[in-house]
Amino acid sequence: MASSILGDSLDVHTGGFDLKFPHHDNELAQSEAYYENDHWVRYFLHAGHLTISGCKMSKSLKNFVTIKEALQKNTARQLRLAFLLHSWRDTLDYGPNTMEVAMQYEKFVNEFFLTVKDILRLVPSHGIAAFEKWNQEECQLAKSFDEKRAAVHSALCDSVDTRGVLDSIRDLVGICNVYIRGKRDSRTPPNRALIQSIAAFVTRIMKIFGAIEGKQPIGFPQSGECANNLEETVMPYLTAFADFREGVRKVAREQKVTAILDACDSVRDDVLPNLGVRLEDLEGQPTALKLVDRKTLLHEREVKKQEEEKKRLEKEQRKQEQLEAQAMRDAQRKTPPSELFRSETNKYLKFDEKGMPTHDIEGKELQKSTIKKLLKLYQAQEKKYNAYLQSIPSSNGDS
Repeated sequence: MASSILGDSLDVHTGGFDLKFPHHDNELAQSEAYYENDHWVRYFLHAGHLTISGCKMSKSLKNFVTIKEALQKNTARQLRLAFLLHSWRDTLDYGPNTMEVAMQYEKFVNEFFLTVKDILRLVPSHGIAAFEKWNQEECQLAKSFDEKRAAVHSALCDSVDTRGVLDSIRDLVGICNVYIRGKRDSRTPPNRALIQSIAAFVTRIMKIFGAIEGKQPIGFPQSGECANNLEETVMPYLTAFADFREGVRKVAREQKVTAILDACDSVRDDVLPNLGVRLEDLEGQPTALKLVDRKTLLHEREVKKQEEEKKRLEKEQRKQEQLEAQAMRDAQRKTPPSELFRSETNKYLKFDEKGMPTHDIEGKELQKSTIKKLLKLYQAQEKKYNAYLQSIPSSNGDS
């Protein structure tokens, strides 16, 4: 059937890796004998299987998932990234773990895009201020950019190694994030042109892989975006609001008006996330503004609240354990040394006049080494008890 359309030689023949033998070997043997050549297929591409919980996806096994069902759990971009993060030659096991890796990768790259957009909003794009002299950090970042760009090209040339490409992109974004954090710590603006070039390159690769649709030069498109210039439209208003809020916070800190500071935090944590806006307060720097999907922000807020509640409960538990430990120490101080071992009837049978054990539970006389250890405990308890007795008169006197 293939030859009836493509002739006596095919450039590419695809199929699952389980068809290598005997299926494709039989095709070669029959077709090359019929056409009397040794190149009925020039290249075979044997793809890995898609499995679910380690089993091959199959209707007969009733363990298949439709695309429609998959899209109810994850976005099209997340599904695409899940496939891109695996070699087309390897088996991909579809499941929560695989999709979690894809979601974390998407979040990692998206946060980078949002940070770059915020930098482009704050750093001048023209005039003298737009041109900064490169220092050692910029030179090192540019060198890493060239290396990772070459690695991406090499991976694509190596049997379309998409996993290798995304690994290089991840490394590049990580290096860029370190550079940006360093600039923030030193209170100096990052190089706009260099950061923009890196973000544009990452966006271009994502567009090639189909993970980004649209004409935006940088970043993932906003969910539910009704116009391509959404950010251009709303950012001036958000910037004006953020500047006003920062001025109010400054006065409130100087005047120590905590109610106003709490109100400013509430706007950041409760109001803006419902509008799809993330506002980040940075010490000594302009406020960062990022447009993020509303569901993502609400999920982040819920996770943050759960983590805070978990920390609060852990703190209370530690405090309770400390109180209980202190209560045990106080109770132990009040125990006379003569009564220290008498309650351990499951260990000792006989005691001397001081309360020291002399025989174990079986009636055997204790060894000297055991008595020596118990004597140390007895003497230590004697000191604690004497200290307790001495504190009673002083306490009564204070009262």
